[in-house]
Amino acid sequence: MRAAWPLIGSHRMDDRTSGSDQGCASHDHATSDAKPRNIADIPSWDVDPATPLYRIRPIALLFTTRVMSNVTNHMITVAVGYQVYDLTESASLLGLIGLAQFLPPLLLMLFAGQVSDRFNRRQVLRICYAIELCAAAGFLALALLPRPNIAAMFLLVFINATARTFELPAVAALMPLMAPRAVLGRAIAAHVSAGKLSMLIGPSLGGVLYLFGPYVVYGVCVLTILIAWAASFLLPRPPDPMGPAKMSLDTLLGGFRFIWRSQTLLGAMSLDLVATLFGGLQALLPIYARDILDIGALGAGVLRSSPAVGALLAAAVLTRIPIRRHAGIYMYVGVVVYGVSAIVFAFSHDVLLSVTALILFGAGDMVSAVVRQTLMQVTTPDEMRGRVSAVSSLFASTSDQLGWFRAGMMAAWLGPVGSVAIGGAAAIATVVLWTWRFPVLRRVQRPDEPYIGS
Repeated sequence: MRAAWPLIGSHRMDDRTSGSDQGCASHDHATSDAKPRNIADIPSWDVDPATPLYRIRPIALLFTTRVMSNVTNHMITVAVGYQVYDLTESASLLGLIGLAQFLPPLLLMLFAGQVSDRFNRRQVLRICYAIELCAAAGFLALALLPRPNIAAMFLLVFINATARTFELPAVAALMPLMAPRAVLGRAIAAHVSAGKLSMLIGPSLGGVLYLFGPYVVYGVCVLTILIAWAASFLLPRPPDPMGPAKMSLDTLLGGFRFIWRSQTLLGAMSLDLVATLFGGLQALLPIYARDILDIGALGAGVLRSSPAVGALLAAAVLTRIPIRRHAGIYMYVGVVVYGVSAIVFAFSHDVLLSVTALILFGAGDMVSAVVRQTLMQVTTPDEMRGRVSAVSSLFASTSDQLGWFRAGMMAAWLGPVGSVAIGGAAAIATVVLWTWRFPVLRRVQRPDEPYIGS
């Protein structure tokens, strides 16, 4: 069944619409990436491929929830760090904040993916935002006390991180159900860019607002997460997932097994994992700002924001001009640009060249990420999307942390220039190796269609 997709300014989708009423995509391709079944239950409603994404109501709402939630999380991280240090002047407690944020994804991400495949994802999202709203209100209440309780702050950090852990796979699994196939590639580019946009807005906004007091930051956080929560109630009802009714170790590991059996997904995700492990140059930006480029703390801020600017520029292009051919080649080229830019930055002593290299670094990473995320969504059946998205999120978070660790340790041995240059060269070498190990990726044409050559 085909139906008009709800555009802003037109009729709304009936919230009571069931999965069968909404219809599913028709497929002209078979694939060996999975057993015979609906490989990607992505809507195929009639919509002009050139329609602005902000006019497609479900995409605009989901983008709003993602940006507002991420901005809230970044502001809370900045404010809690400043406030804890102001109260205790303890560097070790700052490290424990990072641990409190890192443990929930590490311990619960696979379980969160299972939940996303078992229960209605829109409802999961609403519950997560309600918990995050309570956490933000709790931070606000503590900030208004004469002497905030540090243990209570850490408990709220842990609760907020736990809710975020369940939010991420639910949002990722909802995206292909909210975007008609005609604009799927553009929608995923916007979805990925939302994370970069919040990285630019959240920390800087949190830092500025903290000048007026931590309670001001937390008060704004209550408002931003409230916007995300309200937007989740306006989303159309997605089909109920058809994941396994019972949870077990076997079902928890289902995402790993599915990725392992799909050469397309295994190649794309492992390419990103290895390239990120050899990345991590952001960890060394303070060294470059002070000792190499001599531009101080303000310059360090410019350097740190440059990759996000590049990513947003690339996303702006991809949301207007999606990749229609040679998607696998584009993904490889994105990683090569990522590596070459890192090498240029490593040896640069010119501020403008360094900033340009970092902008290209972020742009290359964005192109690769958009192709990878699109392939993941169209290759994974709906009943597996939560678990596969959870594995992807787990890989991304751990590889990013390990990449920073690798860069710092190697910089201690070889210096920052050697660390960044070797990381960039390793990313390029990975592309060369992967073109031989995963030839299927070279043959991928449109990322928004399942590829049959795995």
